[in-house]
Order: sequence, then structure tokens, then C-alpha cells
Amino acid sequence: MKLIAIKNKRYILRLALIAVPLLPVLSSCEDDFLEAVPELEISDVNAFDTPERVLAQVNGLYSGLKHGRFLGGRYQIYNDIRAEEFINRTGNNVTGTSVWNATAGADETYITDIWSRGYQAINRVNVFLKGLEDNAAKVGAEDAQSYGAEAKFIRAMSYLSLVQVFAKPYTSDNGASPGLPLRLQAETTGANNSLERSSVAEVYAQILSDLNEAEAGLPESYGDPVLNTTRATKSAAIALKTRVYLIMGRYQDVVTEGNKLVPNAAPFASALALQHKLEEDVIAVFSNYTNSEAIFSVPFTATDAPGTQNQLGYYFNSGNTEYYLNQSAPGIFANPQFEADDARRTELTATINGQQYVTKFSGVNPYIDWVPLIRYAEVLLNLAEAEAEVGSEERAVALLEAVHQRSDASWQYTGTGQEDLVAAILTERRIELITEGFRANDILRRSLPLYSAGAGVSIAPSDERYVFSIPTSELNTNSGL
Repeated sequence: MKLIAIKNKRYILRLALIAVPLLPVLSSCEDDFLEAVPELEISDVNAFDTPERVLAQVNGLYSGLKHGRFLGGRYQIYNDIRAEEFINRTGNNVTGTSVWNATAGADETYITDIWSRGYQAINRVNVFLKGLEDNAAKVGAEDAQSYGAEAKFIRAMSYLSLVQVFAKPYTSDNGASPGLPLRLQAETTGANNSLERSSVAEVYAQILSDLNEAEAGLPESYGDPVLNTTRATKSAAIALKTRVYLIMGRYQDVVTEGNKLVPNAAPFASALALQHKLEEDVIAVFSNYTNSEAIFSVPFTATDAPGTQNQLGYYFNSGNTEYYLNQSAPGIFANPQFEADDARRTELTATINGQQYVTKFSGVNPYIDWVPLIRYAEVLLNLAEAEAEVGSEERAVALLEAVHQRSDASWQYTGTGQEDLVAAILTERRIELITEGFRANDILRRSLPLYSAGAGVSIAPSDERYVFSIPTSELNTNSGL
């Protein structure tokens, strides 16, 4: 398969930019992302005529995923500030105060944007897949399989992100609860707005179907470090499956998938072509975007930034110092497992104006840090948790210590029994993955009470605030709900 890298510009076919009909009208400060991307006036009749045009559409699919109001920032921010780790400084609803204090309702603009941007990313995929099917003879079997696999990976990640925050956890009732409207066909008009919610189980079944097809069709490597990090690979599909199965509580399946990437013993370097492994220095994970630990990230540049008030460094670092670390229990900064000489504490946090902030992401405008969506450290922790749950304590401890000792070489796990081990692994996730969008989802997937630092209360799984409400705009336009 011939790979073509388009530099400096990203061309997105106008057809692929057709939004899901539910997308609310954007305010003037929110539409800069789309306006900043040059468009080609290409008819769907000849959109698949050349390799460059097909690749342009593939690039457009990633642009939908990385929107600042979706996985380019807001999604991660909201999942971290919902729980116990952060204290809000500004009281600004535009930057998530209503999410932090658990008062956001179905009309909350920025939660609505997560829904809308997620479905726009999904519809881009559906439009592209329909075009790929209709033009199979032009594209060729090999490229069609690879590009289709990339598209399905993006759709799977989009649906996974949405179902985690807008539907009850799979583990609460084995997926029997209402999930999401499962949109799998290309929509270019509002004719099919009306669509009922599929069950949570049906949504996860589609996610796994897409990822299995993605794994089969994706290359192990593109032969370029940037493309290997910013486009879906076989390793990325497998890694995301470990996350999906962990969310579903299917621990043996996590082990099965994880073993495709992770050897039985330390140093746990992947045997696949990209040979993913933990960086020796945790600082390198956030300073070298194509490091050995980066499985899948979304890139930004000065001319392709996440957009106003969507950037991780703006919230968690010195950019606007919106959210600082909760240094009292139950915040992770007060947890004894996060020791004083841990490099993640000494090198990736800093005191600013008397408060402690996370410095993983730059606090300097225009905040163009690449956003890591899948890291090898997460895969190791996914596998450690699953191994602990299925009774393989020795390997679970080895995986846990591999992640922790990278930043704190003298630390050793000293707990006893399965409950202690699982708790230590969950705590390690809080330390290692903070500000990367995992905290609330980790609580929800185990159907645990969600302690809200902003509300000062624990929110039970039965509380309507436990997950985000389906936006009013969707309810108004989708009679199937």
C-alpha cells in the first residue's frame, strides 16, 4: 500500500464535513476549527478518483475526532474535573464549573458539544465508508481495507467515548440499560433524525465489531514516527480493545488482547513492529510526542490548535490556572502511594500562585501539545487490573511495579490479597493518567460512588447526575427518544 503524507495543509472533502443534523448552531468563537481547515470543492462523483483525494478524506476523519470540543481537550478535562482530584479556581461555567460541581443539565452547552462533535465524527466515518463501498473499484482492495479499518477505529473510539458518559455503565446490568442512538449509515439530510437508543450492550457490540475489523485491516507500521503516532495502527486497535473489555468487566478478554502486545515478563516491551515500551523517563512522554510509549495521539500545531478554552494546558497548567490539585484527601495528591520523590510529582506538577498544578501539558499559548489518547502505560495497567481480577497476582504486581518504578524506583507493592492489589492498581491509574481523561470513567465502570469535589458529596450510581443527560437539542430533534 502506498502511503502519502500531506504536510502543512489538511484538505477535507466538503461531503465529509456534512454534520449530523442534530449539531447545534455554533457561536462565533466556536466555529474557528472548521473555518481554519481549507476545503476542496470536490463532488462526491470524483472524490475517490485519486489516492490524494481518498487520503484527504481519511485525514478529515481524524480532524473530527480531535476537535477541541471532543477528544482534543474538553472530553478529557470534564472526565478529570468531575471527581475528587481538582479544585476549581475561577467559577466560570464556560470552563467547566457546572461539570465540576455537578450542576450541569441537559442544556449545558459544552456537554451538548461533546455529544454533537462525537456524532459529527461518527457521521464523517459513515459518509466515508459509504463512498469507499461505492468506489471500491477505483480505490483498490488493499487501500480500501486499510482506509476502512482506520475509519472503523475512529468510529469505535467515538462511540466508546460517548457511551461512557451518556449511558449507564455496562457493568451495572450487563449492558441492558438504554445506550445511544446507533447511527451506522451515511446521513446527508435530516430525514433520519428519529432513531431510538440501542442498548448499552448493543453499542459495545458495535464498538468491538469495528475494532476487530480495524485490527484485521490496519498496518503494524506506516514507516514514519509521526504517522505511527497520529494514525491508527494494529497496536492501537488492540490497545483500545483492552480498554473496552476492561470497561465491560470482561477481564479474561483483556488478558487475551493484552497478551498480543505485552510479553509475559519485564521489561514488557511489545513484540509487534512498533515495539512499544515504557519510556525510561516519564518526562519524555510529554516532551517527545512520538516516543515509544505513544500508541495513538492527536496532533496540534500553531495553525491547527484545539481552539479557545479547550486546551489541556489552559485548564491544568499555568495557562489560565483553572483547576489545581486537591491536596487533601480523597485527592490523589494526598494518597500515600503518590510519594514525595515520585518523578510524576516532582517533575510533572508545580506550585503556581500557592497552588499545585499538573504540568504535563504546556501552559503557554497557543497550547498545541499533542493529546495522548492511548499510551502503553495504560495498556500495562489495563492488563495488570485484569490479571489481578482473574487471579494472576504475580504478573499483576510485576506490571504495576513496572509503571510505578519508572517514576519511583524504590517503591514496592506491599499489599496482600486481591482486593488490596486491585485497589493499588486503580490508585496507580489515578497517578499515572491524571489529566488524560480517565478518572470519572474509571469510577463509573466499577459502579462506584462518584465523589464530586465541587459538590462536596458522593454521587450514587442511581443519581441522575452520575452520567451526563442526553442534550435537550437531541431530544428536540430526535422523536425516537
